[in-house]
Amino acid sequence: MTSSKKTPLPPYFGINPADAASRLSDPIDTTRFAKAAAFGARGREDLAKRGYSPDGKKRLRKFSTWEICRYLIPVAPAHFRRVLNANDTLPQGEGTGGTKWFTLDEIMALRAHFDAEGSSAKEYKSWRPEGLPAKVVAVANFKGGVGKTSTCAHLAMSAALDGYRVLVIDLDSQGSMTSIMGGQVEDEWQTAFPLLAKDFGNHLEAENQRRVAKGDSPVEFDETIKEALKVSPRNLIQETHWPNIDLIGAQLNLYWSEFQVPVWRMQSRSWPLWDALTNALDSEGILDDYDIILLDTPPALGYLTINALAAADILIVPMGASFLEFDSTGRFFDMLYSTFASIEDGENRARRRDGMPEFKFEWDAVRTLITRFDPSQQTDLANVIQAYFGDFMATYRQGYTAMVGQAAEQVSGIYEADHRQFNRDTYVRGREAFDETWAEVKEVILGSWWRDLQMEQED
Repeated sequence: MTSSKKTPLPPYFGINPADAASRLSDPIDTTRFAKAAAFGARGREDLAKRGYSPDGKKRLRKFSTWEICRYLIPVAPAHFRRVLNANDTLPQGEGTGGTKWFTLDEIMALRAHFDAEGSSAKEYKSWRPEGLPAKVVAVANFKGGVGKTSTCAHLAMSAALDGYRVLVIDLDSQGSMTSIMGGQVEDEWQTAFPLLAKDFGNHLEAENQRRVAKGDSPVEFDETIKEALKVSPRNLIQETHWPNIDLIGAQLNLYWSEFQVPVWRMQSRSWPLWDALTNALDSEGILDDYDIILLDTPPALGYLTINALAAADILIVPMGASFLEFDSTGRFFDMLYSTFASIEDGENRARRRDGMPEFKFEWDAVRTLITRFDPSQQTDLANVIQAYFGDFMATYRQGYTAMVGQAAEQVSGIYEADHRQFNRDTYVRGREAFDETWAEVKEVILGSWWRDLQMEQED
């Protein structure tokens, strides 16, 4: 017996053109984009403030005794409580009973106490060599949606919880990192833009000195360059709700850099535009003020990304375990090679002509990190990617959990989520995704610091 019920046709059959036309709005002109942008700005502000306090400020939550003893200070909870009871000058936290809650500042004070008074066999404070500059870590890939900003934000928070002083520089004009860190940026003059302009201005000043010495007229500065020469990187740094994370933020007008930098380069072909951010960090001791500087880059290999990569000691490349992202990341490495090899060739031709030593770009390490990993679907392809990229690959594959998704909806990091909002296992799994990533990145940072220290002692 056969059924008379017909299988329905797919939805793209039987569309009536007249009905379709009746559902269209009037033709869209440019002012309609302005209206959409205004709605988007209002919605973005509303959504970004989901994680804010009622007074409109973003604040870091407090941490429980359980979290401190499990993740931050390697002591048993009973011993932790005994130490607090025996030292009433130490922060005592808030709350009653066995669980108390502490601010991150208080945890830093407790960590310092245990480091001074506790067992020498335990690591209460993370290692940081004296006298060496901060390590600069760029998170980059020109494929969008691979988790660059999420990875960068969680590395910053992981490092901060580990006791490091962190500066985050948002180089993506979308400003997502700035939103996560609660930053307020009114225009491009509060972003990295004036740092690039100032570097060009400094170059022009040196060039003008040479011109005047030869009897030529100096180049006139426009108002942008004049203003930029007054800007210090320190003017741009703002505090965040994390006591040991500072921020140079971003907003839409930062994208103007991608148009302005080539104009400046045309005005002076000798300007090494790729060194602008490096010079800004170097010029006023910024590298000495922090332990780790994290650079969040836009999803393109433009001038901002080139500056970030040139300034970086370590490069982190997030990617998903899909063919398209594998293919795109391979092309990204190809673009890195052609871009930086071209700069080296051009610069070294001039250096050889002038009898100067040649230079080359070098990075302490590169790690490609698989994000949003689904082991039930992507293990085979991840293994293939691992085989092709070899020592560029991080060992840990960062899974996507419910906790990560919920934190993203609150425009926050998972470390900002109160563990009482989840069952204990969910919280532990959610943290693991970024704890493991931080462990690998931290190992690279410590190893490169150690190598630098040995080289300095040999000299």
